[in-house]
Amino acid sequence: MSKPYLIVEWNDTETDAQGWLVVHNFVKGYTGGGTRMHPTVTKEEVERLAHAMAYKYVASDSGTTGGCKAGIKYDYKAPDANAVLRRFLIAMMPYIDSGVSLGSDLGTKYEDVLQIFNEFGIDIPLTQSMKQNPAILQGIKDFDGLMKTRIDGLLLNDAVTGYGVAFSADEAWKFKKGKDGAKVVIQGFGCVGASCALKLSQLGYKIVGISDANLLVTCEEGLDIQNLIDHKNVYGEMDQDYFEPTYTVRPNSEWLDVDCDILIPCALEDVINKSNADTVKASLIVEAANIPVSSEGDEIIKQRGIDIVNDFVANLGAIRFYDAVIFGLVKPDPQAVMDDIEKLCRKNTHRLFSEAKKQNRYQRDVAYEIFKPEVSDLLEFTSMSEKEAVR
Repeated sequence: MSKPYLIVEWNDTETDAQGWLVVHNFVKGYTGGGTRMHPTVTKEEVERLAHAMAYKYVASDSGTTGGCKAGIKYDYKAPDANAVLRRFLIAMMPYIDSGVSLGSDLGTKYEDVLQIFNEFGIDIPLTQSMKQNPAILQGIKDFDGLMKTRIDGLLLNDAVTGYGVAFSADEAWKFKKGKDGAKVVIQGFGCVGASCALKLSQLGYKIVGISDANLLVTCEEGLDIQNLIDHKNVYGEMDQDYFEPTYTVRPNSEWLDVDCDILIPCALEDVINKSNADTVKASLIVEAANIPVSSEGDEIIKQRGIDIVNDFVANLGAIRFYDAVIFGLVKPDPQAVMDDIEKLCRKNTHRLFSEAKKQNRYQRDVAYEIFKPEVSDLLEFTSMSEKEAVR
């Protein structure tokens, strides 16, 4: 793995929280990625996530943005979690105000991030030249407007990634000539897991198992996804009071034990690893989470001949939404945004599986070649002379 361009470490002054900003690369002085908060976050994890983001922006057909990531080692359920997030973002503000566009990720909410930015006069992080571009400023207004819109009852921003994963899964399953009504297990039921489950059920798939932080629920005939979504809490946890009599509740550690055709991890990293990769029952894994398969686990999956749609191909919906609207690539309309994401996810997945079949190679190995980032620019205005030249 190539080295990141920049690593910034932060230590909170009021708690034991630690955090890291990792910029893998800049493109035209700009870079983007989410902010994760979880007790298990490490610097190495954030580096891996930033590396994946750089590939994800290539896969999203972006010629404007490099990859970065932020991570905070802290309990996102703690009462002072938002205060910790605020202090972290304040510490990173010089980078944010120069073109490091941080969003949300596991354990954080985009509206909370934006609210903190707004305190400091920042709408969406931009480079200096982007701040002076009327078309981009209009794109920001369009994006802000779309953040309040819904599709299938879900906030658009909560649906884009999960729907993209579902489109990728559907495209891969069709490429494999899989049977209709295939059985799916989803690990994690936050915005991504819930929206992915909803779209797959609309596409005719049978969601037979979902796990969250508390439990695993299964049903051989398929779960009622809309009902589960309607009654989940803000942490993406399901409410057993609304389960059907035909549902079976099991420990959430047993999600790999459920018989299925397609497995979709939607939460933490490295949940499929050397200790359990040999128990995967599915013939297709679609990575909705970032780096949900460890390197050791991945070698086992590869040797077993299980197909995979890797993370930066499957879960690029949110960054495509951002890029496409702000840079004026699509009409600022919820359905136009989703149609654009579907087209891109299906195109990339079909290309990945076609190349892997042609070369008789594992999909992840091929993905790292065909979506390799080639650009590593500097921050804008690296010297006064360059700043004066722009003026």
